[in-house]
Amino acid sequence: MVTMTLHVARRTLPVLAGLAVVGPLAAQTSLSIYSDGRVVVRRTLPQALEKGRNTLTLRLEGLDPATLFSPDTSVALVSAVLRPPTERGAALESALGQTLSFVRTKGDTVRATVLRVAPPQYRLSDGRLLLSEPGEPLFPAELVRTAPEDVVVLEAARARPRTELAYATEGARWEAVYQVVLGGAERAAVSGAATIVSQSLRADSTDVQIVAGSINRAPRTPQPKFDYVARGVAAMEVREEAAVTSEQAVGEAHVYQLPGRVSFAPAMPVTTALFPRATVAYTQEFVVPGVLPWRGFFGPMPTEPNRVPVQVWYTLKRARGTAFGDRPLPGGTVQLYQADSGGRVQLVGEARSDHTAPGRDLRVQSGEAFDVTAERVQTDYNQEQIPPPKRGLAARQRITAAYRVTISNAKPEAVTVDVRESHYGTWHIVESSVPAEKLSATEVRFRLPVPANGAATLTYTVQAES
Repeated sequence: MVTMTLHVARRTLPVLAGLAVVGPLAAQTSLSIYSDGRVVVRRTLPQALEKGRNTLTLRLEGLDPATLFSPDTSVALVSAVLRPPTERGAALESALGQTLSFVRTKGDTVRATVLRVAPPQYRLSDGRLLLSEPGEPLFPAELVRTAPEDVVVLEAARARPRTELAYATEGARWEAVYQVVLGGAERAAVSGAATIVSQSLRADSTDVQIVAGSINRAPRTPQPKFDYVARGVAAMEVREEAAVTSEQAVGEAHVYQLPGRVSFAPAMPVTTALFPRATVAYTQEFVVPGVLPWRGFFGPMPTEPNRVPVQVWYTLKRARGTAFGDRPLPGGTVQLYQADSGGRVQLVGEARSDHTAPGRDLRVQSGEAFDVTAERVQTDYNQEQIPPPKRGLAARQRITAAYRVTISNAKPEAVTVDVRESHYGTWHIVESSVPAEKLSATEVRFRLPVPANGAATLTYTVQAES
């Protein structure tokens, strides 16, 4: 919760001046929400600071005083003391010497003076003493803190017209979801939105940014946490002059400014578009993953063919100089849809995406093919010792293995399937029925055309040394 009540005491002499009160509506709040649940809260208060030391009493839900600071470089935090909401025992300690009313049964109260809390000692109006509580105590409001209270001391290098504070807390997270509607002529309509879900944070008409990036979280000693349950209706107000989410790079992260002012409460999600819908080119790939292990030797395999998956990949083109290509995309969930013969969009794939920099294509695996299948079998295997390259060195091993991959296509149109092999170390393709395309020092690709309602076969031999 970001509602705050403020009491301020300013010191210009060795004594403290009187208290001034600023209501919560007078303060301006800005939130930065991270996908891992962290929230940076910034508060701008109309309370002026005098040069020198200023003492403020803040009521901030969920504040960890260890994270509190002033973004104003001329103002430094001297100290912050957290006082949690008042518990029963603490309230009784504060009431020592006072006379309270105690409820014994419904409609029956008795008044007694609190002499001692542990062991309990109470004096009745006739002077007799009770060595147990006379009932359930009723406390005056001034003895009870209904919210956490922080006493903050700030040192101002010069007089400031307002007070700026910032701190980190927990209680809200966000996620990006992209909808890709695949169309004809290899064109797709792409939209994306960010959804904020609050676990314990509540905000009313607040300026909100969401932050995307890989930002470390340092281990810290757990601080006492208080559970605040807030209920309400989430809503978003959109200003006409800022109807689109804007974005900027800050450090190695990207910050997205949500349009308008946002209100949200626990368990009430708020969703806003990240960018206007875009139409982009896309490609589809069928990929059969390799059989070689990334490290170490590959051994003999069963002589019977094994069914292997045919992965389906989609690549959304994001060329520089286009509205969609120049926009960084936060990592999130990508949902792929395609219309059936009746024009109804069907979900045909879903995947997680990483943060994608401007100008970088978005490539995701949507699932596995239904009508395109593959089988692989090892047709030959040989392991031999070869002489060491120099005297005194250990003998080397050479492994030669041959494979056959059969691709079946039940579609009414021809497809092209990539068979990929990757392996660390010294290895090469001895021979193959389809030319091997070297993608990198560790990966090769075979592009295999498969006719409609037909099949095609790839054979290749791999040799590795150690």
